[in-house]
Amino acid sequence: MIRNALLPEFDHEMASTRKVLERCPEDKYDWKPHPKSFSMAALATHIANMTAWAVDVVEKDSFDIAPYKEEPATSRQELLALFDKNASAARAALAGASDEHLAQTWSLLAGGETLLSMPRIACICSFVMNHTIHHRAQLTVYLRLNDVPVPAIYGPSADEQQ
Repeated sequence: MIRNALLPEFDHEMASTRKVLERCPEDKYDWKPHPKSFSMAALATHIANMTAWAVDVVEKDSFDIAPYKEEPATSRQELLALFDKNASAARAALAGASDEHLAQTWSLLAGGETLLSMPRIACICSFVMNHTIHHRAQLTVYLRLNDVPVPAIYGPSADEQQ
């Protein structure tokens, strides 16, 4: 089953993502590396929210981003509670999905216009998982630029050498 192959990767990536989110210092939540960039809190909140998109991919036929808005978390406790809730809901949705359901087409919309349509499993892998990993990597750069130790993700980091 597809879910049995995906869930171990999901669990690993979510555990790594949580470690990065745990490191975000509240006194740097407004910091951004460039005027066009997310603030640290906005980027971390975006990551915490993206996890829940897996629920929409599994449970709905489409998602319209036009009315979608995110309010940045104001504390580490709020950020981690949001992430934990969303990761748990996403895992449950994935664990309950059949191969047949994951093979069905799902669409991303903007104001009712289709931006993309592909099998649910492809959306989960790219739109949710890879997208989360991409932004998590951005957040590790934010941490590095603020002298916050970067956690190990795919092996030891420069800050966690043995």
